[in-house]
Amino acid sequence: GSSRTEAARIGGVTLQIVRDWVVKFNAAGPEGLIDRKAPGKPALLNATHRAALVEAIERGPIPAAHGVVRWRIIDLAQMLWDDYAISVSRPTLSRELKALGYRKLSARPKHHAQDPDAIEAFKKGALPPSWTRSKRLSRAAHR
Repeated sequence: GSSRTEAARIGGVTLQIVRDWVVKFNAAGPEGLIDRKAPGKPALLNATHRAALVEAIERGPIPAAHGVVRWRIIDLAQMLWDDYAISVSRPTLSRELKALGYRKLSARPKHHAQDPDAIEAFKKGALPPSWTRSKRLSRAAHR
């Protein structure tokens, strides 16, 4: 039986919030006051599209068919366009892949003419160090 102003003061909210609550209550009853997911633009990719992405990533590209040796975001976006006529931006596709549990990792490229023996020798420390530690200066030199 109190006014909206009194209800706002008691509830510690603004008068506009109380007005919104009244409109929701009048439209849908007590169920109208339950918070729901805010309406918005639906996702571009559905479960079928996501499954196709996962399958393509797990299978990997076929160089002769796809023209690439590893997937890039732009290649996956092109695949979605070719197969489903869906235009997805790189940031959107990157977010989708992250939500699917993938992250961008690239192998470090290797020159085709690398010498495996030279690499192992380098790893084992066979090469002399180019930096050596200088001898500690005496206290007199620090002053």
